[in-house]
Amino acid sequence: MNIGIVCYPTYGGSGVVATELGKALASEGHQVHFITYAMPFRLDSFHNNVFYHEVEMPNYPLFEFQLYTLALASKMVDVIRYEKLDILHVHYAIPHATSAYLAKQIIQKEHDIKIVTTLHGTDITLIGLEPSFLPLVKFAIEESDAVTSVSRFLREKTLTNFNIKNKDIDVIPNFIDTDLYKPSQECGLREQYAPQGEKILMHVSNFRPVKRITDTVRILKEVLKSVPAKLILIGDGPDRSEAERLSRELGIAEHVRFLGKQTGLPQILSAADVFLLPSQSESFGLSALEAMSCGVPVVATSSGGIPEVVVHGETGYVAEIGDTDRMAKYVVDLLTNTKKHKRFSEASRQRAIDEFETKLLLPHYIALYERLMAKSPSTPTNGVATPQNGYVLDFVV
Repeated sequence: MNIGIVCYPTYGGSGVVATELGKALASEGHQVHFITYAMPFRLDSFHNNVFYHEVEMPNYPLFEFQLYTLALASKMVDVIRYEKLDILHVHYAIPHATSAYLAKQIIQKEHDIKIVTTLHGTDITLIGLEPSFLPLVKFAIEESDAVTSVSRFLREKTLTNFNIKNKDIDVIPNFIDTDLYKPSQECGLREQYAPQGEKILMHVSNFRPVKRITDTVRILKEVLKSVPAKLILIGDGPDRSEAERLSRELGIAEHVRFLGKQTGLPQILSAADVFLLPSQSESFGLSALEAMSCGVPVVATSSGGIPEVVVHGETGYVAEIGDTDRMAKYVVDLLTNTKKHKRFSEASRQRAIDEFETKLLLPHYIALYERLMAKSPSTPTNGVATPQNGYVLDFVV
């Protein structure tokens, strides 16, 4: 079984999940071919059975805008043809599912490629609802051989927003390697940024408006009234300058540290006492899961699929969007109650192991692939499949 995977290679959840899926499949003996305009940032070292194909963009004065969708489709055709792909698994609907459909039509007379589309979030809840994109996204979803979503929330949103009636959508949650993301000796961050024993609040994202990172600053302002604390912000993006401005305006800039994009997240997360995720929209909340796997309780909004990850009153707390006062009270409650914090920390780690471990969810994808190839036509995608060695996985990004 040869599998191609298409995703964005940048700092974001869909690219992370797609890359980790490919690495996991490659470790089972599958070959993986990434096809993308840049090397996926999580693919930062050599991996057996993993290959990379760069999408080359045309540079011609006639074209005012880049033709990535067409260039990607053309590259897909090459990889399907010469690597003998069986499955083309695209992550994020725009434009990957459209490019995959075009590639399938081009090569259908010589090769029967199966298209799997995984929906991740804003491709459905935000960008895909733009009037100029909506009919295209709906068509690409309906023409895929199989469709998955990362949460029940996203599945229902897709069915409703795009009026999908004749296409099943399988829910396969995002997953995590709990042997990598685990409580560990932190990287010296606490000694450097909280030398007086201050508590550490942390947030990791791409700093887009939907993440509402200025809310983390407002939460810290309230927490500081009760508990000495520092706020560590990991990542970068368009709202960083606004968060920096707000921290100065509120007079708490000395308590806020912006570390930019970072690798070594398990060690960084292990330094946190509470993880903040005040997003306006979050179809799953992968960063929250990464924190939980490192034993860090999460205080988040109740938006989207977050309640499917964070169990209120057990692994953290959820509040309404924008209710920074409520979230601050939850943070103070955890930081001032040692026994409760320990209980939440242990429950967070255990939930990651019991519900979202890679080894538990990888078989669901394999079962889906096998069903499409009619190897195991009776195997439901929500069952547990035993990985089979000898498959080939190709990443198309």
